[in-house]
Amino acid sequence: MQVPSEIRGRSAPGGWDGSRDRVELLADADRPNAWMLLIDGVPQSHVDLDDPRYLDFEYVRRLGHVIDLAAPPGSPLRVLHLGGGGLTLARYVAATRSGSSQLAAESDAEVTALVRRRLPLNQPGRSRTRAGRITIRMADARAVLEQVKAGSFDVVVADVFAAAQTPAHLTSAEFTAAAARALRPSGVYAVNVGDGPPLAHARARAATVRSVFSHACVIAEAGVLRGRRFGNLVIAGSTAELPVPALTRRALADPFPARVVAGPELDEFTGGAKPITDADAEPSPLPPPDVFASGVSPSSPRSAGRARPR
Repeated sequence: MQVPSEIRGRSAPGGWDGSRDRVELLADADRPNAWMLLIDGVPQSHVDLDDPRYLDFEYVRRLGHVIDLAAPPGSPLRVLHLGGGGLTLARYVAATRSGSSQLAAESDAEVTALVRRRLPLNQPGRSRTRAGRITIRMADARAVLEQVKAGSFDVVVADVFAAAQTPAHLTSAEFTAAAARALRPSGVYAVNVGDGPPLAHARARAATVRSVFSHACVIAEAGVLRGRRFGNLVIAGSTAELPVPALTRRALADPFPARVVAGPELDEFTGGAKPITDADAEPSPLPPPDVFASGVSPSSPRSAGRARPR
């Protein structure tokens, strides 16, 4: 994969971790204390230690919008992150909602070791008590999800990729139902989906979320929604009405604007796609080779000339 010039720079001291040389940190040349986490050459997370409110990847910013609108500004949340990576969103929630309690499931021991060593959660001068608690659990995302107490989270975020694909067992209606079980009444589920033309997987994932939650929407760039290129789609679901107008305003105001599809438009988008079940689940599609060549990846997206998806 060709790393975008904006983040190409020195590797972190000890940035390569493990005998397989598969986990790497690269410095962001534009931000003094920001880093890109890559696994096997695929960008996974962007973390700014000085400013955790800064969300570099476009799809992460959209997930941030969903979290921002899940409760009144500043009020603490209980958040379950399925897929830890660099803990970008967990840091964001801690910075924007003091006192939040968060659990992150990460199955890759190398990633967790590197993040703990080089991207510490507790920065000098910051109070852990004021920021809240972030717990990392080393386990498969679905195993963690099925073990948590029912109704214990306000938000569940699913952003899991292995070898640039979401594992099959994390795409089904049964998995989505487990996420719904973990949520408090009116809680919100948000998932990052990587797909490209003809968007068969994304349509099925949207149908899956709709089969579990009474309200749902899809957030993505117009070119991705129209099946013109591979990219990221954020799908949100809830038993309560979603703040679609507010999400729409935020998505349109982003540096790379996105659309919010809900209601009749979402009916049209799903196009009769059937929900995915454990019996027929498959991993999400691999991105085409040119996606990586251009610095765009489904587990770490950026837009136009910068990096892209996780």
